[in-house]
Amino acid sequence: MKHTVVPLQAPSAVLPPLPSGSQVIDNDHIAAVFDEVADLLDIEDANPFRIRAYRNAARTLRALTFDVAKTLSRGEALPKLTGIGVDLAGKINEIVTTGDCSLRQRLRSTLPPGLVGLLSIAGLGPRRVKNLYHDLGIETAQQLCLAAQQGRIRHLPGFGERMEARLLSAAQKGIGKDRRLPLALVEPMARRLTEYLQQIPGVEQATTAGSLRRMRDTVGDIDILVVAAPSVDVTTQFISHPDISTVLVKGHARASVMLNSGMQVDVRIVEPAVYGAALVYFTGSKAHNIAIRQRAQKLGLKLNEYGVFRAKNRLASTTEVSVYQALGLPWITPELREDRGEVAAALAGHLPGLIELTDLKGDLHAHTHASDGGNSLEEMALAAQGAGLEYLAITDHSQSLRVAHGLGVEQLLKQIDQIDALNSRLQGMTLLKGIEVDILEDGNLDLPDDILGRLDLVVGAVHSHFGLTLRQQTQRLLRAMDHRYFTILAHPLCRLINERDPLNLDLPAIIKAAAQRGCCLELNAQPPRMDLFDLQCQYAKDEGVLISVNSDAHRTADFANLRYGVAQARRGWLEKHNVINTRSLTELKAWLVIKSPTTFRG
Repeated sequence: MKHTVVPLQAPSAVLPPLPSGSQVIDNDHIAAVFDEVADLLDIEDANPFRIRAYRNAARTLRALTFDVAKTLSRGEALPKLTGIGVDLAGKINEIVTTGDCSLRQRLRSTLPPGLVGLLSIAGLGPRRVKNLYHDLGIETAQQLCLAAQQGRIRHLPGFGERMEARLLSAAQKGIGKDRRLPLALVEPMARRLTEYLQQIPGVEQATTAGSLRRMRDTVGDIDILVVAAPSVDVTTQFISHPDISTVLVKGHARASVMLNSGMQVDVRIVEPAVYGAALVYFTGSKAHNIAIRQRAQKLGLKLNEYGVFRAKNRLASTTEVSVYQALGLPWITPELREDRGEVAAALAGHLPGLIELTDLKGDLHAHTHASDGGNSLEEMALAAQGAGLEYLAITDHSQSLRVAHGLGVEQLLKQIDQIDALNSRLQGMTLLKGIEVDILEDGNLDLPDDILGRLDLVVGAVHSHFGLTLRQQTQRLLRAMDHRYFTILAHPLCRLINERDPLNLDLPAIIKAAAQRGCCLELNAQPPRMDLFDLQCQYAKDEGVLISVNSDAHRTADFANLRYGVAQARRGWLEKHNVINTRSLTELKAWLVIKSPTTFRG
């Protein structure tokens, strides 16, 4: 079964120093070797499928919750990993053993050594590095600065004066590639821009594309597709938007800009006749696009951003539905377009009926001002009701989390009485009594059984001792989940996007244990968390583990984040029945009763 998650941020093109002596080679180092191999192959115009294989392997390695080198050092074979076959597994072993692989060394020997350094400059990918090298002989950052100062780069196709200035600045400052940002932070920027574009006279439609439309948990840049006739000068009006700090590229059909936030935005203008094909193409992912192009080739067709063709006859292009139909496929929702079996499922008529936001009946993780929240019990209840929910679990922190003013026994007992009193007068909304109890270092829970037993549900969470070994961390969670009153494992990997890496954890073992014990795993929709990841949700689904999509709301406005959790669930192929809080209150209470203490060893 898959042991993978999506990457937290875009991989760096700069390879870390090779280990020596007793230094440990970690997953990031192996992934960096594979990333560089992919970049060097791309510069060499190698087979795109081969390039993609190395990039996918790098993403898998970065997302693993166990250390590959330590696994191999114990004489154990690697488990089956997504995108890593016998050949790549052999290269992983080579890198663990020697710190490098012969393929990378060979590729480096065929290209000027400075080209690898150019890949670390913001705005430069393998294709642009190749253009700079072949057209201008640029091999190093110093040569790039000189060429930019002399005005020679702007004349290359796809560069221009603005891009030249940006590359000069980046090369001089040594700026690396930008980090990916949480979806919830990027989406409002994109919404402002699309609304602005839609107000331009002559613009028929403006739609986000790329990873943002696929609702990835992190976004590297914003892609916007605009439908307008050729006579409409969209880009001139677009670049006057106040959020734009720098114009990188401006043409009649395309503009590339940097926002004041540092996010890059690419706008492409297409005619109405090809909108559907262009939207498929620019939504991606690249892997999905390759898969459906292969499907087109099997049918004797050609697929590109302008449509589906048989010879010179265009069969479809105006809508996405027509493009997929021309390929003998139903429309595939953007969240699934990652080449994870969606094309085969579509052909077989087995695409999942994905969960919708309106399917959620409740939220099983929320806080009040009793701990670290910003609102009262009643305010949170009414806000949840306003968000379309029928029930809300109040799960303030427990006592050991002092920084969050966690509740002790007396405080929790008082809150239980307050919830009972409030429920007696609430209409159309029910508060459930819960706690986000700390999982202590030894796997015990932070409150005694006689208190936990009085609650409707118990949400267990790690908030300390993040640096335990894989075995220690895994055993810690297994012991906690073995507890008789344990209901949901909150934000299982404890990652914070761009701030804290996931726990060193054998997540497949946790998922299997959850299936055995009848526990749920949380998909936490807080923008910095988005934890579980999509692939992990899919794995949990395969193992029969229920997911709870929760806002972890700390204030009334936070229930709006549930939509991002649902998007992540959809990317994980989850359907309504895979999510516990799509059940009615009656059904949920029945499940909580069935999940009785006698089924546990705690």
